[in-house]
Amino acid sequence: MFAVTILGNNSAIPTLDRHPTAQIITCDDQLLLVDCGEGTQLQIAKYRIKRTKLRYIFISHLHGDHYFGLIGLLNTLNLMGRTEPLSIYAPPELEPIIQLQLDCSGTMLQYELSFVPLQAGYSGVILEDKDLTVSCFPTQHRISCFGFSISMQKKKRKLIPEQAKAYEIPAAYYGKLQEGADYTRKDGSIVKNDWVTLPPVKGKRYVYCADTLYDTGLLPWLKDADLVYHETTYLHDLETRAAERFHSTTVQAASLAAAAGAKKLLIGHFSSKYTDLQPFLEETRPVFASTDIAEEGVTYYV
Repeated sequence: MFAVTILGNNSAIPTLDRHPTAQIITCDDQLLLVDCGEGTQLQIAKYRIKRTKLRYIFISHLHGDHYFGLIGLLNTLNLMGRTEPLSIYAPPELEPIIQLQLDCSGTMLQYELSFVPLQAGYSGVILEDKDLTVSCFPTQHRISCFGFSISMQKKKRKLIPEQAKAYEIPAAYYGKLQEGADYTRKDGSIVKNDWVTLPPVKGKRYVYCADTLYDTGLLPWLKDADLVYHETTYLHDLETRAAERFHSTTVQAASLAAAAGAKKLLIGHFSSKYTDLQPFLEETRPVFASTDIAEEGVTYYV
């Protein structure tokens, strides 16, 4: 199970029917939260997302529409009796902000909250957990800002049971076969691993491009991704305004997805000046046909 659920798709100013940026990423039996705009915990409740499965939070940058909902969510988790550790990956300035809020309210969290600082300009792997790998990369915004590449790759090889039985390999050894080990038979002969297993199924990758200028430097991160989220704050007639505010347009996002050979594109972070989002699709799909609006409450499979 590898999927993205949209909790918020708007930019800085919330509207009555659109919320600031937040997304839940389902990775098998654990959940990741990417950005946490105002009202995120209400969206989590509305869409019946299991808070207990939340393991990691990633904050792209410290503009309010990407983290103002965080302290409320952390406090609610505490009030609900959470004891499992929770890790937050974010620019280093976030930790003292959250700690000040906790200190001023006299709040003592009953669970371990750890911060992993993302230093400005850094790119590379920041998390590996079972079949999950998360990398970050800088985007071009007014302040230090990061995108995230989230990969799910089964590390164990696929067993061919009939082959293993034919070579009289005991079932108790199957786990080692899946880890890539050969098998030595009683007569000393070697059963090569690739005789009885297949390579792991090709993994999937979701790339989240946070707030950013149009930047072809992102293409190596987007290349061949199964699903890409890229902001489209403005329609393309406001290309100049987008550049002045370090944001992107419909045509720019679609052009990057096409150049990268991505399989699917989600667009979001819409300016509150727009009430009708259909024109966003009308501008992106002629450039990159496999585009959808990141619609709140909808789950997109990677």
